[in-house]
Amino acid sequence: MAGENKFKMSQARYDELVAELNYLHTVREKEVAEQIKEARSFGDLSENSEYDEAKTEQGKLYSKIAEMKNVIDNAEIIERIDHTSGVFLGSRVTVRDVAFDEKDTYEIVGSQEADPMLMRVSDDSPIGKALMGRTEGETVTVEAPAGAFKLEILSIARG
Repeated sequence: MAGENKFKMSQARYDELVAELNYLHTVREKEVAEQIKEARSFGDLSENSEYDEAKTEQGKLYSKIAEMKNVIDNAEIIERIDHTSGVFLGSRVTVRDVAFDEKDTYEIVGSQEADPMLMRVSDDSPIGKALMGRTEGETVTVEAPAGAFKLEILSIARG
């Protein structure tokens, strides 16, 4: 499709998605079909809550499969880039919040691998956008929904 978004991710994340999609097709789809078959055996479908639940589960499953196929079909595998300086996908960046004098270390990843609780931020996030391409010693302004703040880049390591 024209204008389709690319989903940046590592080869490992791509392989995880392919394995999960395979599981949904080979195992989970059969389980749901069996639930529907069993629910049909209970008789009158108009008052059969088990059948309704199984059909709803089937709809959710097919929706998830379609979504995962879209992500896989539009995946852009990002290899670890070995630049001598600058923040890129796969970088671990230690920063200091200028206002609060607090240090944090973020890993810059693609959107499919982001997990803020593990300090893995997407290159599309406000912090990721502000850090991308910058070098050690620079101070960047992060334009976040809660307001702008400044981060000083203390160090950059390759992931």
